[in-house]
Amino acid sequence: MTRALLLLVVSVTCAVGLSAQTTAPSKPPAEKSTTTGKPSPKPTPVQSAEFDRLLKAATEARQAERWDEAIGLYAKLVKIKPDYVEGYWYQGTASYTQDDFPRCKEAFRKVTSLAPTNGAAYAFLGLCEFGLKEYDRSLQHLLQSRIHGIGDVPDLGGVARYHAAILMSRMEQYEQALETLGEFAGEGNDNPRVIEAMGIATLRLPMLPTETPPDRREMILMAGRASYLMATRNTASSERAFDQLVSRYPETPNVHYAFGVFLLQEKGDKAIEEFKRELEIQPGHPWSLMQMAFEYLKQGNAAAALPIATQAVAAAPNAFSARKALGQALLDNGDIDGAIRELQAGLKMAPDSPGLHFTIARAYQRAGRLEDAAREREEFTRLDRLARTQRSGAQSVGGHIEK
Repeated sequence: MTRALLLLVVSVTCAVGLSAQTTAPSKPPAEKSTTTGKPSPKPTPVQSAEFDRLLKAATEARQAERWDEAIGLYAKLVKIKPDYVEGYWYQGTASYTQDDFPRCKEAFRKVTSLAPTNGAAYAFLGLCEFGLKEYDRSLQHLLQSRIHGIGDVPDLGGVARYHAAILMSRMEQYEQALETLGEFAGEGNDNPRVIEAMGIATLRLPMLPTETPPDRREMILMAGRASYLMATRNTASSERAFDQLVSRYPETPNVHYAFGVFLLQEKGDKAIEEFKRELEIQPGHPWSLMQMAFEYLKQGNAAAALPIATQAVAAAPNAFSARKALGQALLDNGDIDGAIRELQAGLKMAPDSPGLHFTIARAYQRAGRLEDAAREREEFTRLDRLARTQRSGAQSVGGHIEK
């Protein structure tokens, strides 16, 4: 982890270039409500005087960047007043500045317990866990910070967003990673770290930027630049970039797939040809099969979609998108019972998928199960509204496959 002291809040363009560093806001962002149960006992007059003395000393130490001294003083303050949120906050940010991620993590865990809707605290907690390589928990808390919002520290939000995205790629959530990184493109942020992260997701490499082999860097940056241009909706430049990528690395896995996803926007038949080329390199590649099936369905060719969707389920039986493709293909081919069976299997894997609820509502309607259809339409509306809220401003770059 890069060790650095940032004395001023910097832009996301600079901040995402660091492994997990950002400037701590000068004070905790406002919390709507920090009431978490019974209040702490009121300090005695002697304790209050001692608290004021320690607070003045802790503030001076923090402002002078005497971090160890500040951490010790804030520890004494929260001992006197256990629900003093700012005390834990400053312990955490000072520890983070020193790359002391274990102590940083514990401090921000306390902040989130006392201020459970403070998005900035969840962001710092996730970044501390990233530093400890506790990647599952880190992603969970970074996403919570997005749900609650960062408040008046948007630069911290950008750093949290970047780290969430690279963790998504490491966990093979490539569509989600590209969608999240697409928000940087929407802001015009083409920092090399963003481009690199987009390239890793585009090529579907389950690794962090620090884990990529040096001999793949040029290819990753080419792929990232193409996806960045795609996210900015610069179609002509993006197509040229993908074409150059395919010409340079025609035998590399996922290159033809990435080009195919781009072509789905306006050139569905050419996209299918790219997916077929990907299948020559990676036989049974489930994502190419899914994209082909969905494109055939989009074109109204359910007969062509059905065998492709069947292959997709065989290749990836636990992928809910494959079940959705097969369920929709069966429905459009008149096999209503088979469609319901596949869509129900998909919902067990992804109960929060709006698309699955929408499609199974259609199937229930066709089967005459009107109450079930109404229930699923209502659930679709709820989940779709939630998904749109969470994706506010995002640029989708994932083709037909649902996020």
